[in-house]
Amino acid sequence: MSKQHIHIGVEDADRGFDRFIEAWHKAEAGETAQAEVHLNFEDFAMLASVLTPKRLELMKTLRQHGPLSVRALSKQLERDYKNVHADARALEDVDLIQRTEEGLLVAPWDVIDAHVRLVA
Repeated sequence: MSKQHIHIGVEDADRGFDRFIEAWHKAEAGETAQAEVHLNFEDFAMLASVLTPKRLELMKTLRQHGPLSVRALSKQLERDYKNVHADARALEDVDLIQRTEEGLLVAPWDVIDAHVRLVA
C-alpha cells in the first residue's frame, strides 16, 4: 500500500507550470510516473501562516484517530471548538484536510514533504 504524499513549498507559478508541462510530455511519450501532488505558496510567510504548529497537530490527530467531527477533534486536542473550527476551515481551504460524505474531517496525507529554498 503506497503512502499518500503531498509536497508543500514556496514556488513561483512559472516553475509549477514547467513541472506540469514536463509531466505532460512524459505522458505523451508513454512514460509512466507516479502522480505527485503539490501545494505551493507565493512566499514563506504565507506558507507559515497556513501550516502553523497547531494545524500540524490537528492533521496528525486526524491521521491517528480517523475521521472526526470538529467537536470530537476539539475534545481530542483539548482546544476551544471555535479555534479548532477556524483551523480546520483554513486547512480545508487548501485541501490539506477534507470532509467525508458524512461531514467528518479526515487528513488524507500520510507524509507532508515541505521544502523551503534559501537561495533562488
